[in-house]
This record gives sequence, C-alpha cells and structure tokens, in this order.
Amino acid sequence: MIFATKLIAACALCMLATGTFASGKHAGGHAEARIGVVGVAANVTRTVAVDMTDAMRFTPAAIAVVQGETIRFVVKNSGKLKHEFVLGSAQELKDHYEQMKKHPDMEHDDDNMLTVQPGQTGELVWQFTQAGSVGFACLQVGHYDAGMKGAVSVAANMTRGEVRKVDVQAQKITLKHAEIKSLDMPPMTMVFRVQNPALLEQVKAGDKVNFSVIQREGALVVTAMELAK
Repeated sequence: MIFATKLIAACALCMLATGTFASGKHAGGHAEARIGVVGVAANVTRTVAVDMTDAMRFTPAAIAVVQGETIRFVVKNSGKLKHEFVLGSAQELKDHYEQMKKHPDMEHDDDNMLTVQPGQTGELVWQFTQAGSVGFACLQVGHYDAGMKGAVSVAANMTRGEVRKVDVQAQKITLKHAEIKSLDMPPMTMVFRVQNPALLEQVKAGDKVNFSVIQREGALVVTAMELAK
C-alpha cells in the first residue's frame, strides 16, 4: 500500500472563495479557514477510513465529529480512475468545481485537498474547530456532477468555565466548569491538559471562558478555548 501523507495547512479555501485560481498548480492560502485549521499528527483523536470508488461515491458519505477533534482521514481509491478528497463549504466546493470545468488539467496542491491515484491510499489530518457542517467532494470533472460528495457534521462541544490557574510549564489549566455533557461530567473544578500550549497565552486566572474538551488516552484535553462574551 502506498501512502501519500499530507498534513493540512490552514485556509487554502480563501483562494476558492475569491476565485484566484490559475491554470496549473494551485497555491495554498495563508488565512485560517472557516472549516477548521491545520491538523497536528500528535493531536489526532481518531482515524476515519474513507473509500472512493468509480461508482462516484464516498464510503462513508456522512461523518460525525465533535468540535475541537483532530481527525486523520485515511482515504483509499478503490477504483481505476483518479479521485480527490477535498474539504470545503458547499459553496466553496461548487465554485471550485466550476474552475475545474474551465481548467480540467489543473494540478491540485492546496493542503485541504488530497488527490489519490487508482489503487493508492492517502492521509489527511484536520482539526474541526467550528461547529456546523463541512463538505467534502471529488472535483474531477464529471465526478462532482455524478454525486461524489459527502459531509462532516461537527457537533458543538463548548462548555462554560472560569480559569482558576494557568500552568504554562506543565501545559495545564485549572477550570471551574459547568456540566460537560459530552463526557457526562457534573460541574466541578478540574485540571486539564491543553492540546495547543498557545491556548494558555490567551487567558489568565479569573477569566470566563468557553472551551471544548475531549478524553484521549485517559487524559482530559482542552482542544479549543475562547474568552466568553
């Protein structure tokens, strides 16, 4: 099995929205994409296998994740045609497909996209930071029109809390929090690890925050955090 591993960089889709495509190789954007952010392999919470076939279908075509999760997509092309796995909003995917119809020989190199040759497998790592829906599709000409589309449903997972202590050296934060419904945990004060140490630079003791938390390898890990409004 041949693996073409790509760790996604943020916001290639800014170019999709503005239509700044050129005939030839795409270049990725630099702003954070609304569909999520670059995935870090060390923070992967689970792996989702996706199969692409010449019947112009993804299996599965519907994927459920929780806000803040980092997913490793292992994407296999079981067909004899080249297929793609492209993340984006419904409108962005549609707009990009229109460009593909005008320039069918474009070579994709944006980091929210994975092109997989027949019989091969590729990997894509992505963190879903925003609740809502993120689409995926094959944008090869004719494939999208044939229904080669799917969607990732991102469930909201934000809990209200108050920062009691920030331990930058240990990469931990103490939060007095409300009920964490996703973990069936009642209100209490607990120490959490953080997925990204940069989160600790944004808060201080006494701040009111909304945060997302997951359980990974027996530890409770804060994956996203923002000051409460």
